[in-house]
Order: sequence, then structure tokens, then C-alpha cells
Amino acid sequence: MGTVPYEHSSIDPTRPSIARVYDYLLGGKDNYAADREIGDVFKRDLPGSVTVAFANRAALTRAIREIATTTGIRQFIDLGSGLPTADNVHQVAQRHAPDSRVVYVDNDPQVLVHGRALLENNERTRVVAADVRDPESIRTHRDTIEVIDFSRPVAVILSAILHHVNDDEDPAGIVRHWRDHVPSGSHFFVSHFRSGDNQETEEAEKVLQRTFGRGRWRTDAEIATLLDGLEILDPGIVPAPLWRPGRTENPWGSGEEREFTVWEQLIAAGLARKA
Repeated sequence: MGTVPYEHSSIDPTRPSIARVYDYLLGGKDNYAADREIGDVFKRDLPGSVTVAFANRAALTRAIREIATTTGIRQFIDLGSGLPTADNVHQVAQRHAPDSRVVYVDNDPQVLVHGRALLENNERTRVVAADVRDPESIRTHRDTIEVIDFSRPVAVILSAILHHVNDDEDPAGIVRHWRDHVPSGSHFFVSHFRSGDNQETEEAEKVLQRTFGRGRWRTDAEIATLLDGLEILDPGIVPAPLWRPGRTENPWGSGEEREFTVWEQLIAAGLARKA
């Protein structure tokens, strides 16, 4: 889960945060009782849902590795980056291409505090406090301009963020803005809650809407529409565990193929390119 930021300037431990709930589900410690209360709803009432968070994180790691090793792109903008965990975008990118530069964007106060502390000594990264729904303010932010050269291809990372943008907030417009302001050869990675037309989807959506007033499951076709005007690369919009798994990589620790659970299919991933 990425985070659409709140309009708050300080950390409020009594109000749950999408970023901190996600951190809790991934086994992190940067969360409060209010976050754990919501996380426990998923753990207790929607058993198996935690799989979604891990499947998403693994797909993101593979996508950054793929971009860094096969495209020549050396600059990344991670929109709605969330709290730092293992294998953050800059760590994966710089592991494979040390000259990679990364701008993290979020407006959750705790994300900003932790992100800036983590990246204090990394000259090729910046953390920008901004709302993903205002892409122009991100693109023209002085920290973005310091790190990103918009005359060269950029990787725009929309990992688990667009499903927190409601329809009336124009999620397609967010993607379109970035599409129109990056050069040919730029790549867009998207992961998104995937509608399964089942009880699990409906219950999980209710929890997020009731708690945060947002959380929109979309079909594969709706997710593809968000990438209008971009070339969606193989294998298309697919369940995250099926998005370019490595030959020796298996999220379940087994070399045998098996049928996915409902939860394993409720997060989709895709990579697109601007021609």
C-alpha cells in the first residue's frame, strides 16, 4: 500500500496511517496502536490478506532491478513511497547501477522523518514532501530538479498508490501528467489492488473506505486504462507474483507451480514504456 498523504504537518499517533499499517503488515516497527488495530482487522478477519503486501513488495523489487539492468535508466521517482523497509528503490537500483538517482515522494510526516534520516548520507537521493495528486508541484520541486534530468528517460514508480486515489481525484490524470512531461524511453511501473469480484475484495475495500475514506479495487482493464498512451510491456497487467518472476525466484519457497490463492491474485503489477 502506498499512501495518499493527509493534510497534517506532524505525526498523530492516534490516527491510523496507510503507510504505517503497511509497515505493520510487513513486520515493521514504525507503527502505533491505531495502525496495529487496523492491521489486525486484516490479519484476523481477512486471513491471507497480508500476502498482498509481500507480493507487492517483491514485484517492486523485481521491477527496479529490471529497469536498472535492462534499460539504461538511471533516475527514478517513487510516488507515495511509504515507510522505508528492506530493499527500497534506491538500494535496489544502486545495487545494480551505482549511479542511479532516486526521488521519494510522500507527505506522511513519519515517512518524511524516517526517509530523510535513512538517506542523509546518500547524495543521489532526495525525499520530497508533496501530494501525489499534485504532480506539477513534485516535478518542479527544487529537490526533484536537483536530482532528476527531465531531458533523459525517467522511471516513474506508482507502486500501490493509485488504488488510494479515488475515481473523482482523476488517477489517470496523474499518470497522464507524468507521461506528458518525461521523454521517450521513460518507464512506468504500476502495482494496484486487483478486483476479483469476490467477497475478499469487497471486505478489504470496505475496511479501507471505512478507515481512510479511500481504497479502490480496479479490474485489469481499468488498471490498463490508467496507462493510456503508454506501451504496456510483457506480460501485461497480471497478478504481482506472476510479473516476471526470476528463474530461481519463488515467493512461496517452492520450485513447484501451484494454484494461486484469492489473496495472491488481489494485487496486480505492470510495466509500461513511453514510445
